[in-house]
Amino acid sequence: MSVGWEIYIPLSVVMFLEYAVWGAWAPVLAARLLGPLKMSGKQTGWIYATLPIACIVSPLVAGQLADKYFNVEWILAAAHFLGAILMFLAIKRTSFASLFLVMLGYSLCYAATLPLVNSALFNYVKDGDTQAKVFIWAPVAWALVGYFLSGWRMLRKGEGDGSDCLVLAGVLSLVTAACCLLLPPSEPKATGEIPILKTFGMLQQFDFLVFIVISLVVSGMMQFYFLGSARYMMDRQISGKAVPASMAMAQAAQAIATLFALGPVLGNFGFKWTLTMGAGCWLLLYLVYVSLAPRALIVVSQVLHGLAYVMFMIVGQVYADKVAPADIRSSIQALIFAATTGVGLFLGTQMAGIAMDKFKEGEKFQWTKIWAVPLIVVLAGTIALATVFQGTVPK
Repeated sequence: MSVGWEIYIPLSVVMFLEYAVWGAWAPVLAARLLGPLKMSGKQTGWIYATLPIACIVSPLVAGQLADKYFNVEWILAAAHFLGAILMFLAIKRTSFASLFLVMLGYSLCYAATLPLVNSALFNYVKDGDTQAKVFIWAPVAWALVGYFLSGWRMLRKGEGDGSDCLVLAGVLSLVTAACCLLLPPSEPKATGEIPILKTFGMLQQFDFLVFIVISLVVSGMMQFYFLGSARYMMDRQISGKAVPASMAMAQAAQAIATLFALGPVLGNFGFKWTLTMGAGCWLLLYLVYVSLAPRALIVVSQVLHGLAYVMFMIVGQVYADKVAPADIRSSIQALIFAATTGVGLFLGTQMAGIAMDKFKEGEKFQWTKIWAVPLIVVLAGTIALATVFQGTVPK
């Protein structure tokens, strides 16, 4: 390990908690909205859209603050503390309008923290293998917090009104705020330039512009996977009880690939071909879906999503850090999250919703036509990565 335990442990703890907070509410809040709160599917969609909307704005503001004015750990602690307060407020909100506003406020706080956790990591850890040993805690946290919530509900013999996921997220946010103050200091490297303007100036570099555009488009197609996979599996006669475990194979693959493959693959193939292979994994996944493959192959293909996330999303974040000047590294990470988790996922949500409404007859979805949409988009992105994108970084 290229860094000491005094740096590795706090970075790993914060990485774990960052994604535990997200994983506490995101997979299960919809059940509360559609069930006890009796919200419509459209209202539920807008509640979930608060995070992509926030990711368009907050990361860029946070990156500007971190690069010019405040230590990264201070911003992280403040954002998580405010987020905890708003999450506790969300517990008692039962109408769509009030819950939407509170969740939007919460998402604005949480979205600010996503790029800064990466920024803190890249600031102190340059070795790819060690970075992987920190990134590994993200999928582990997502899985473990889900198991914890399931176990808690089993002990209580029910989920009650479903607000326990918000309680858990609020408590974890408070813990995260405290742990962020234990991070090694990441002071702003301010120059006379305005970080956000210098960051957008990077888009004048053709290769970086190609990377941002492809990242935005390809990452947005994940929403087809998230919104459609569970129903698709059940329509293909995979038991509803088996669907969560089947989809969890993606997180298992992500964890294993992050720990054992991220460094070696990137070292052997470079950014260009690693990112191309990442997009290619999603391409293969949608090929399986379009072909209405046997159930066993559909289940096994979930591994492809985990591999794609590592080789495309995480490697993309590493690439952005490598090409960024030292004084705008936080802002560059912010731009990546604004493009992918923000604009990309928001547009992807809209596209997925339109496609699923358009290609539906009665209560039956025309899955071949639905999956053809992300297949075509990801195919175009994969070809662009293989032919146009160069992926060179300064030495």
